[in-house]
Amino acid sequence: MATRNTEKGPRKSGGAPASQGPNIWIQLSTAFAVFLVLSLGYSLLRQYIVTQNESVPISQIATDISADKISTITVEGDTITATYIDKTVKTSRKETETSLTQTLSDYNIPAEKLAKVSIEIKDEGGVRFWFLTLAPIIVPVLLLFGVIWYLSRQLRQGGMQAFTFGRSMARLVDPEDKVQRVTFADVAGAKEAKEELTEIVDFLKNPKKFILIGARIPKGVLLMGAPGTGKTLLARAVAGEAGVPFFSISGSEFVEMFVGVGASRVRDLFQTAKKSAPAIVFLDEIDAVGRVRGSGVGGGNDEREQTLNQILVEMDGFEPNEKVIVMAATNRPDVLDPALIRPGRFDRRVVIDLPDRKDREDILATHSRTKPLGPDVKLSVIAERTPGFSGADLANLMNEGAILAARENRKEVTQYDLVRSIEKVMLGPERRSHVLNKKEKEITAYHEAGHALIASVLTYADPVHKISIISRGRAAGYTLKLPLEDRRMQSRKEFLDDIAVSLGGYIAEKLVFNDITTGASNDLQVLTALAHNMVARYGMSDKMGPIAFVASSQRAMFGEGVDGEQSEAVAAAIGEEVHKIIDGAYKQAEAVIKMHRKALDAIAAKLVEVETIEQVEFEKILIAHGITPKKKQDIEHQPLA
Repeated sequence: MATRNTEKGPRKSGGAPASQGPNIWIQLSTAFAVFLVLSLGYSLLRQYIVTQNESVPISQIATDISADKISTITVEGDTITATYIDKTVKTSRKETETSLTQTLSDYNIPAEKLAKVSIEIKDEGGVRFWFLTLAPIIVPVLLLFGVIWYLSRQLRQGGMQAFTFGRSMARLVDPEDKVQRVTFADVAGAKEAKEELTEIVDFLKNPKKFILIGARIPKGVLLMGAPGTGKTLLARAVAGEAGVPFFSISGSEFVEMFVGVGASRVRDLFQTAKKSAPAIVFLDEIDAVGRVRGSGVGGGNDEREQTLNQILVEMDGFEPNEKVIVMAATNRPDVLDPALIRPGRFDRRVVIDLPDRKDREDILATHSRTKPLGPDVKLSVIAERTPGFSGADLANLMNEGAILAARENRKEVTQYDLVRSIEKVMLGPERRSHVLNKKEKEITAYHEAGHALIASVLTYADPVHKISIISRGRAAGYTLKLPLEDRRMQSRKEFLDDIAVSLGGYIAEKLVFNDITTGASNDLQVLTALAHNMVARYGMSDKMGPIAFVASSQRAMFGEGVDGEQSEAVAAAIGEEVHKIIDGAYKQAEAVIKMHRKALDAIAAKLVEVETIEQVEFEKILIAHGITPKKKQDIEHQPLA
């Protein structure tokens, strides 16, 4: 399934979560800082206006008049502005109820001295008078009211957010939005799933055709599949094909710490969708709220169950003419409540499998549209080497290939870039700085050679494509085995050969160095789990018979499983069978390594020399030691295990 990274659509009006509101303490701090800055600015401005001319006492003015230093005096209210002969300007203040002449006479200034000074009386301006008089009172009050208004506005917004806390946070993709619109042409692979969903598109486009014949379109469609297979993309493609609004929300967005919020959001979501009908409501990861009720999961919190109950009620409340389709996606359908998936609610289930080889090639072509590919790129080869990859994995693979090309300042993505990106997606980036010493390098080489040799000799093991002792991720080395064709089922013989291959590194270390290291720890965990599943889950043990001793996840939630009185005896029997399977695979792998010891030494020596062996070079070593590499026709003519 092809996947596409798209931006989330705009939230519907009033749907913002309360947590996005401004923090009240930040708003208080901001308002206080603004108040201080404005107050300081006003104080500085007023001080500048007042002190731009030198202020002196009235006695100094009288003395300077007597000394013939002043040429002009201007009186404006109780403010005296004296202009000196040297053009200096000084200010002073007189008594309010006394004239300037009387004030100067009181200082015994001779009349002839006073006559030499030009005295001008001006009426004080009303605006300036009132400003200077009232500003010290009015400006602080205005600032205070401004701060109060600012804080009350923020509180009103917080109150509105509190009132809208129960509104759904669904994201809306409008059918007119060409950027976010997705159609079936954007979805590669999943042919059967698209055929199932085509009926939904037809109903949304022409519901009368179904209603007239008495057909009832499914109220709910449950998309089931592994992570990354494109469930969300398919749901969006249905809305894009039908040209209807697409409301999407995750199951985890319903449940909050407050009781009743989830149910309120469900009601609001469905009411909004009904107003926009025909429409699609998409619930992603519905298992977050749709798990089996009454299981005790969730610490006794009933909020999740109340949300699920509201979803059940809303889906049952649909009328045939409401034209609202509910789609949901999950990769855990086994844990969903039976009431949720019964007919009448999610009564159509669409399974989306991992893509096969042809689908993988189509998905790679879809994701390569915007990437300049070199002439040597063969997407069919990349598709063959990526069994088990989901659409998201393939998208990541193409992106990693483009990153590798850009890192090396090239304008095109080559086949070598894509091959390297396969290993990077599967195992992680190379750790060339993790240098092994000579002894560790030799041990790792024999370990990987053991895996590769047994995989090449045993009939039902996957062929080897690459061996490397360059660290990737957490592995000191790796052997890349890929099947020659896609498989939907695995047989008992294939499992037994896989266990023997996993033991190859352990046995090679023990035979060559007469010692074992921690390098085989992950191999042992994998093969033990596989052997246990063969006995307890797949019924592949002759002694235990066709019985599944492992309860399904849904039965386990209800407490159903192996009876307590039998568990100890059954566990012991299962352990014996697991040990028997592993012991048989051990003897088989040990015999192969002893028989082809020279080939093992040759593979290890080559690894120590070049660190990485590709499939062609590896097959040459096998042929030189009398081992015939596997071909596709050999697999096709194998008898059924």
